[in-house]
Amino acid sequence: MSSPRRTSDQAETLRAINTPDAGDGMAVNEAAANAMADTGTAVYAITGGKGGVGKTALTANLAYHLALQGKRVLILDADLGLANIDVMFGIAPSYNLAHFFAAKQNLADILADGPLGIKILPAGSGIQQITHLDSQQKIRLLDALDSLQMTFDFLLIDTEAGISENVTYFNTAAQEIIVMTTPDPTAITDAYALMKLLSTQYHEKHFNLVINQVSKDSDALTVFKKLTMVASRYLDVSLDYLGSIPHDRQLIEAIRRQRVVSELYPHAKSAMAFANLAARLCIEPISPEPKGGLQFFWKKLLRLGTGG
Repeated sequence: MSSPRRTSDQAETLRAINTPDAGDGMAVNEAAANAMADTGTAVYAITGGKGGVGKTALTANLAYHLALQGKRVLILDADLGLANIDVMFGIAPSYNLAHFFAAKQNLADILADGPLGIKILPAGSGIQQITHLDSQQKIRLLDALDSLQMTFDFLLIDTEAGISENVTYFNTAAQEIIVMTTPDPTAITDAYALMKLLSTQYHEKHFNLVINQVSKDSDALTVFKKLTMVASRYLDVSLDYLGSIPHDRQLIEAIRRQRVVSELYPHAKSAMAFANLAARLCIEPISPEPKGGLQFFWKKLLRLGTGG
């Protein structure tokens, strides 16, 4: 069964992003304040077909603005090859999941602290052991995660780029998928390739789109139209446009200084765009399908790892 948002047609989406209210962060934030009062953990995978499109910056800044709105946020750094969400916050976690599986630390003890109460679950190399857990380790992990389930409103998963097995793990287990791309033709092609793989082989039928590094709003709209047209023609999927992030020197400077732009330059163009995106997540209805939830996410991931 589809959520109310998924039943809207593409024309409605196109009209919405051309209206003045679509860019009005105040209006969206006001609506968000009364939303998601008691709806459980919303699990979002933030992914992209090509590296360097800004997934980690999106994850960190979304988390920051969700926390500003009083949401409890957990970030899972699932970029196993280039795990760097901690770098975005200028922190150096002492532990990762490898320590948990080795029974050296409790799960709660390996959570790193980010700004505004954001928690980060560093994967390190330990996340790869999920596919090799024995029954007792699975029970221990599920019990530990179950104890964390009511602690968070949002779980944001920063995946690897590309179409590796790790990428499909986290995207198929998440409740919602955010695909990030830029107007660069290769990035658009790779984003489409990722959606095609997830659609044809893993039966994912819905994607949220964020376009980064745009010079003007019309550039983002053009990318969305292109992907929507191709997806409608060749894939049985729906795309929702969440928004865009403008090219911003202050964002680049914030990354260099290992801070989220929204903290360092709260009035930067990119910071305002991240604020709007976070507000939209707060008012999006959570799908009634049991495809997310913190515990369900991990249970599904463990089944994928064992072929169950």
